[in-house]
Amino acid sequence: MADAATRPAPANASPAARGHAFSLPNLLTYGRCVAVPVVAGCLFWSDILQGGLWLRWVALALFIAAAITDFFDGYLARAWSQQSAIGRMLDPIADKLLVSTCLLMLASDGTIRGWSLWAAIVILCREILVSGLREFLAELRVSVPVSRLAKWKTTLQLVAVGVLIAGPAGEKVLPGVSLLGLTLLWVSAVLTLYTGYDYFRAGARHLVGDRP
Repeated sequence: MADAATRPAPANASPAARGHAFSLPNLLTYGRCVAVPVVAGCLFWSDILQGGLWLRWVALALFIAAAITDFFDGYLARAWSQQSAIGRMLDPIADKLLVSTCLLMLASDGTIRGWSLWAAIVILCREILVSGLREFLAELRVSVPVSRLAKWKTTLQLVAVGVLIAGPAGEKVLPGVSLLGLTLLWVSAVLTLYTGYDYFRAGARHLVGDRP
């Protein structure tokens, strides 16, 4: 992910600095955003078309490729000193769009159902609440660093969603895939709650000190 401590380039920045908007790290982030509706479309049509389970594998391949770019865009941006304002903005948005959209599609086709819907709700609510907290703290110029556990949470979420995307198609290859995915989803939901609490605890003093 892009370095949150990096400031956006000033208006009089060099052409090279402004060109970072079209650097390879940012292109990877753009690609992750584009992958979101494509993955959603594959999941939708796999449930609509007769014999469309093969689209689950297409969706999974695209999802894995998008998840891999989540590592490389930030790594390359730091390694090549190509951090940019647009990268800092879009990187976390792309992650949340990818996971949230897949969770909604998986709930709509019944892959996530029953009590497991609460795990998805916890994840979605936490992401919205933490995003709101970060936006509030950003106005106060307060930075809340991403913890190592939060990174593990994100990784586990991606793995759980990936297994669930395979879902019915994966069951034909290895029975129990859906159950494994739901179990991982619950574990990631627990981590999501814990890391969300960490964020709110870190920003609590600023929230309490706020005046209308």
